[in-house]
Amino acid sequence: MRLTLKKRTSFATVTLVLTMLAPMSALAAPATMNSSNVSYETTKKAVMEKAKILTETYGTTSVQYALMDEGEIVISGQVGKNDPEDRIPLSSNTMYGIGSTSKMVLTAAVMRLVDEGKIDLNMPVVNYIPDFKMKDKRYTQITPRMLLNHSSGILGTSSSSAILYGDNDTYAHDMLLDQLAEQTLKADPGAYSVYSNDGFTLAEILVEKVSGMSFSHFIHQNFTDPLGMNHTKTPQDLVDPDQMAVTYSQLHKEELPLENTNMIGSGGIYSTAEDLVTFSQIFTGEVKGILSSESAKAMTQEEYKKGLWPEDSDSSISYGLGWDSVNLFPFNQYGIQAVTKGGNTIAYHSSLIVLPEHNMTAAVTSSGGSSTTDQLIASELLLGALEEKDIIKERKAEKSFGVPVKASMPKKLTQYAGIYGAVGSSLLKVEVNDEGQLTMTMLSSPNNTEQKYTYTADGSFVNEQGTEKLKFAQGDNGNTYLWSRSYQSVPGLGQIASSEYKAEKLEPNTLPEDVTAAWKQREGHIYYLVNEKYTSTVYDSATPIIPIHMFNEIPGYVYTNKIMDANSAVNQLQIPGLAGRDTMEYKFFEKNGVEYVSAGGKVYVSQELVRPLYWGKQSKTTIQTNGYATWYSIPTAAAGKVMTVKMPSKGAFTVYDQAGISTNHTVVSGENEVALPVNGTIVFAGEAGSKFEISLTNK
Repeated sequence: MRLTLKKRTSFATVTLVLTMLAPMSALAAPATMNSSNVSYETTKKAVMEKAKILTETYGTTSVQYALMDEGEIVISGQVGKNDPEDRIPLSSNTMYGIGSTSKMVLTAAVMRLVDEGKIDLNMPVVNYIPDFKMKDKRYTQITPRMLLNHSSGILGTSSSSAILYGDNDTYAHDMLLDQLAEQTLKADPGAYSVYSNDGFTLAEILVEKVSGMSFSHFIHQNFTDPLGMNHTKTPQDLVDPDQMAVTYSQLHKEELPLENTNMIGSGGIYSTAEDLVTFSQIFTGEVKGILSSESAKAMTQEEYKKGLWPEDSDSSISYGLGWDSVNLFPFNQYGIQAVTKGGNTIAYHSSLIVLPEHNMTAAVTSSGGSSTTDQLIASELLLGALEEKDIIKERKAEKSFGVPVKASMPKKLTQYAGIYGAVGSSLLKVEVNDEGQLTMTMLSSPNNTEQKYTYTADGSFVNEQGTEKLKFAQGDNGNTYLWSRSYQSVPGLGQIASSEYKAEKLEPNTLPEDVTAAWKQREGHIYYLVNEKYTSTVYDSATPIIPIHMFNEIPGYVYTNKIMDANSAVNQLQIPGLAGRDTMEYKFFEKNGVEYVSAGGKVYVSQELVRPLYWGKQSKTTIQTNGYATWYSIPTAAAGKVMTVKMPSKGAFTVYDQAGISTNHTVVSGENEVALPVNGTIVFAGEAGSKFEISLTNK
């Protein structure tokens, strides 16, 4: 039996009263006056204006921000509304989900155990978690360092029932080892760094195994309590909903229940901008006794350079230990090291930027928006303060590659034309003609969107706007990549730079006739999600389905997954950074004559099991003993009728329209009465044995 992985309670637990390691006065560095005695008024005004642009122009519901300089919070504010009636106004204590910025707390927790001599970053993880196993023998080479710098080779995100409304069920955490036991690796451990949530959830389990306590207990005892981070919680704590920033559905503009991301170390912590900058003092040396300076410095090293990576260029992604970037643009333009981490859940977003050499930190949290726009606000806080302190004399102009000037292209570049695969099963058709024009078409988008680039004298292809340039690159592994460098300006907010391998060239995959026949039978079929918990946020998004589609342009693939045999297709993309993240394997199997497919910890059933809803006055449906959800199509005879459902205590249903958009998810709306759309679908989900009694009436 696993000591620390047993099922945690599904209800909010009483927060433990933890013993302080030492009073704050003993931990804090001696108080010092800000050396420049600046007022920060100019920065305050600029940030307030940009935060208003976020809420008034970019659809962000609310944004909260804080700047710390030399251990003192010198700017703190919030913009937007918490609810239309302003019933509970925003404050500096309003908590937000910080998404993957949680990974910095987790990384600090691992490094704390390194400081205590309990973890060696370069020893195999199996030394600490003996029941960690995978189908791929290489898993024994994975080290804690590889988990923290994203180079473990683990596929990505096994997120089944991970993000739930008003539900802190820890299924996703508790089942991770079982999920990994069924997986292979995408690459040799250490070969390259590519974003992996599962690697960090495994690191959370590592902290629990080594410390002998839950992750929530560990971080409260070692970080939040000693630092006085009184508004930093996890879904396993008692959280007052009135303390949380309100979130809204982007589709229906209705208030959403509290969102619990139950992979806590990977993305589930709640916090405030002020608490985040307080936490960052362990990286600037403002507090002692929590994390050694050696560990803090080790986290800022260029871990991404240890494996396959494009040449250095301005970017927002260059991994350290935990950090998304250890050399963030635009600070690198001023010779200043900036380290950053951003986070996104469904509705919450955050960004944390630290300037270790200048003892300055900015944090931004938001309801709605994105971590990218939050990062731009955090950058404004820091750049403004650096200007006011006369550390930088003036802002540098935004960058552009300029309008492309056509040059003569070597004919050999036409050989790089072909089909390229990227993140999210994206397929790019890249064409290069003799005149030096590159055309990139998104095959997997509904409109086959085209982008055109012109060959220029420096050997790259530049788009008409001068915002992006592309080159072909050959990796050390022999693979061909499309290398993209870009400067994307967000009007009124600033500029984001990226440098990444955008996609990898796919080679045609010749299949035996029987395998080809098996996949042709699936062409155009849809598979519906059945094993997600009824409180899941997944149901409130577009219909949770896998449509099977193969493209004539790239034989032997289903999207970017290479077909291996009649029942499996594996995503073999070897792309560092972000474009190769969250790869998964499709595995088809039969049960009671019905075909299912598993992918990323989720199970989907073939459309054959989706039957028309009974259009008479009364019917009922019961959740199967395996707990799988039940799907129905809405027949013409039922469309337009009002469906009323007598609900079980642990169950929910969602109705989707013809376009696959949710029109009613009962966990969000609380409404058990809904008009049925034409050609829509319905899913009933709940605990095994849950019964739904259905009544249909005319309007």
